[in-house]
Amino acid sequence: MESKTSEFNGHALPKMSGSSTSVKSEKKGCKERFRTFLRKNMLVILTVSGVLVGVGLGMMVRSLDLTRAQMTYFAFPGEMLLRMLKMIILPLVVCSLVSGAASLDTRSLGKLGGIAVSYFLVTTLIASAIGIALAFIIKPGVGAGALNTNDLDLESVSANKETADSFLDLARNLFPSNLVAAAFRSVSRTPDKPHLQPPVPYGTEPDGMNILGLVMFAMVFGVALRKLGPEGEELIRFFNAFNEATMVLVSWIMWYVPIGIMFLVGSKIVEMEDVVLLVTSLGKYILASILGHIIHGGIVLPLIYFAITRENPYTFLSGLITPFTTAFATCSSSATLPSMIKCVEENNGVDKRISRFILPIGATVNMDGAAIFQCIAAVFIAQLNNAELNGGQIFTILVTATASSVGAAGIPAGGIITIAIILEAIGLPTNDLSLMLAVDWIVDRTTTVVNVEGDALGAGILHHINEKEQKKKQAHRQEDDREQELTEVKVEAVANITALEETSPLVTHQNMVSDGSRDTLVDKEGVESVL
Repeated sequence: MESKTSEFNGHALPKMSGSSTSVKSEKKGCKERFRTFLRKNMLVILTVSGVLVGVGLGMMVRSLDLTRAQMTYFAFPGEMLLRMLKMIILPLVVCSLVSGAASLDTRSLGKLGGIAVSYFLVTTLIASAIGIALAFIIKPGVGAGALNTNDLDLESVSANKETADSFLDLARNLFPSNLVAAAFRSVSRTPDKPHLQPPVPYGTEPDGMNILGLVMFAMVFGVALRKLGPEGEELIRFFNAFNEATMVLVSWIMWYVPIGIMFLVGSKIVEMEDVVLLVTSLGKYILASILGHIIHGGIVLPLIYFAITRENPYTFLSGLITPFTTAFATCSSSATLPSMIKCVEENNGVDKRISRFILPIGATVNMDGAAIFQCIAAVFIAQLNNAELNGGQIFTILVTATASSVGAAGIPAGGIITIAIILEAIGLPTNDLSLMLAVDWIVDRTTTVVNVEGDALGAGILHHINEKEQKKKQAHRQEDDREQELTEVKVEAVANITALEETSPLVTHQNMVSDGSRDTLVDKEGVESVL
């Protein structure tokens, strides 16, 4: 009994107290992990919740039959979010590109720029090919020839613009004549006196930031500052500080995003006309567009990322839920740029120099999602008009969609204008473009998500390539250092032998002499040795 009690007293009690302590520590550990998870992902949770609440709120308010003025009041918080995001685009694009181009070496800048352009071109070509293939497989326009735009209460869209002028406008926007005007004006030319043959184009400047021209100027200006050397360092530091201050503003705006998104989504649901009629009449077109976006964004782009980096693309994309949600709600690549830069750097560890150099360019020229729906729309309108497309016209759609998506504005419904360019290029009427506008608010959401996903994965790929280059350079430097050390050691060894020759009495230096009768070795001290 004593032994049992001693066992009980000696061993059982400490075990019980130890187990209770471990349970408490586990509970504390779980609570701490949960708090850490909430701290890290609070913005993501709030943003996704904003979308869901916005859908529910929109369905509730929709049943109230609001007037036009009341709808405007309801959408006001969402409008404020868009205004704040657009406000930050100009300083963000200019400062980030100037500081990014100035911080990168000219050789690496040229190499990274070449890789980025190749990536954007290849992915957009693949997206266009996916769009054309899906349009011929699903055939969204077949059987919809009886569809009348008047049934959907749509206005006709005029697109009296030549294809050649559209590409010339792209070049004009690259080199704005007035940099200040480029902050709120872009260049567009439309035919003057269209009854004349050929029509004479005249210049107009529609509202909208000329981001392409600002991107071009900022990149060249950043390279010029780096070429200046010490004289340009002060200005580079200014742009770096301006850029960091802009990112602080972005972090503040991001906390308003969930509220703004809630009212943006809700107001879109309230403004919807007859959704059932739209889906039944244009359901195949919507299905083809969204399916193309899922294939390209969910399979093709991640495969390209994996093939180059050998890393899990979905882990990379999981850190970008907030910008994807913002893209879905705002339908604007440019408006998503601030949150994209922030999340790519903080969640995925992409180098600031890479992200702030490539993402503003990608938001302007990389439009994979737009290329998909533009190709589907072109084939849809051809099928709607019972027009058979030959091989040359299909190739024209592919090339024109790829090229015109570069000039597409990163704003809601920005890709609709470029569809007119494609239709003009293949000789199809543009009076059915109003059908695209009818469902653009649905398709444009997945379009924007794919656009910004392509930009983000491009930044990740460039970051990986840049890291590999840096490691190679470091390895070469280490090899050079080792060779230099070995050379120094050899030089020291030779010097030591010389010193021993001069000083050590243990070493005797022998010279061969011949006296005709015998060969002898005579050392420096005159001692003879017989061979």
